[in-house]
Amino acid sequence: MSRLVLASRSPQRRAILDQIGVDYEVEVPDVEELQIGPPHEVALENAFRKASAVAAWVSGAPVLGVDTLVSLGARLYGKPTDEAEARAMLSALSGRRHTVISGVCLIANGSARTAAASTAVEFRALDDRLIDWYMSSGEWRERAGAYAIQGRGAALVAGIEGDFLNVVGLPVTTLLELAPGLLSG
Repeated sequence: MSRLVLASRSPQRRAILDQIGVDYEVEVPDVEELQIGPPHEVALENAFRKASAVAAWVSGAPVLGVDTLVSLGARLYGKPTDEAEARAMLSALSGRRHTVISGVCLIANGSARTAAASTAVEFRALDDRLIDWYMSSGEWRERAGAYAIQGRGAALVAGIEGDFLNVVGLPVTTLLELAPGLLSG
């Protein structure tokens, strides 16, 4: 497989690709993302939009688009727009089990392949002091569900069931199912 193009500004996705030794470059798409709808469909559509926007101007290379969101029942939690929204998200997730869903889209040789990954995450009961502590870190910015499990957000989590890297932002197992040759060269 030729050098991968990551259609994302996410430093977490870059760190995961670095961790597994993938040769890639970054092109940041400018697309309107869906905010409402069935969680898996929203994640897959947003991933497709990102990948196809970049594939339109990058020729020959495979393009990877990913979208990660948090779902509590039918309610979707993307990236909070401000501190008040982040605090409300954390309060809603407190003491509850939610699902982190990532849509993955790989466009190569003119065709798109998509898949979704889901991980169940259970939060501890969060009191105001713990939420204040977390909010003061600023780590909630640009994070689906207003937390980063790989950082201080780990203190909010009681347990997970599924792919940890999916919660970080890139489900490696799902990616390698779509692109089995990704690690071969």
